[in-house]
Amino acid sequence: MVFHIDDAVHSIHLIETGTIHLVRYQRDGAALILQRAKPGSILAEASLYSDVYHCDAGAAIPTRTCAIDKAKLRARLVLDKDFQEAWSRHLASELQASRSQVELLSLKTVSERLDAWVAANGGTLPGKGSWKSIASEIGVSEEALYREFARRRRLSINR
Repeated sequence: MVFHIDDAVHSIHLIETGTIHLVRYQRDGAALILQRAKPGSILAEASLYSDVYHCDAGAAIPTRTCAIDKAKLRARLVLDKDFQEAWSRHLASELQASRSQVELLSLKTVSERLDAWVAANGGTLPGKGSWKSIASEIGVSEEALYREFARRRRLSINR
C-alpha cells in the first residue's frame, strides 16, 4: 500500500516503475479503480489540495515511486509559471481520461464496457492474470467478466 483513505497527505507520488491503483470501495465491498497510475503518472493529483487521501492506493505489481513533498510542490506552483502551465496541461489530460472512464461506466452491458476498455487499451484482450483488475476498472463483478470471456470464446469457436 502507498496510502490508505484518511491518511494525512504529505507527499505526491510520481510513478517511476510499475502500476499503482487508486481504489475506492463501494458499500457492497466491491473495488472501483479510479486511477491506474503507470510510469510517468502522478498518483492522486487532487491530494495536493487536500489534508487527507480520499481513496486507497496500492501497487498492482512491484512499483517504485518518487515522493515529492506536498509543500514544496505547492510552492513551486506559485513561483514557476512554466511549471504552472505544465501542471494545468497534466490536470486537463487527467480530466479527459476521467471523462472517458465515466463514459465507459455509463455503458449498460459487460460486453459494451469490455469493448470500450479494449479499444482504449491497445485493441487487445488482457491476459488471464489481469482480469480481476479489469473487472474493477470497468465496474463489473469478476464473475460477470468471466462469463463475458466465456461467451466470446463460445462465439469464436462457433464461427
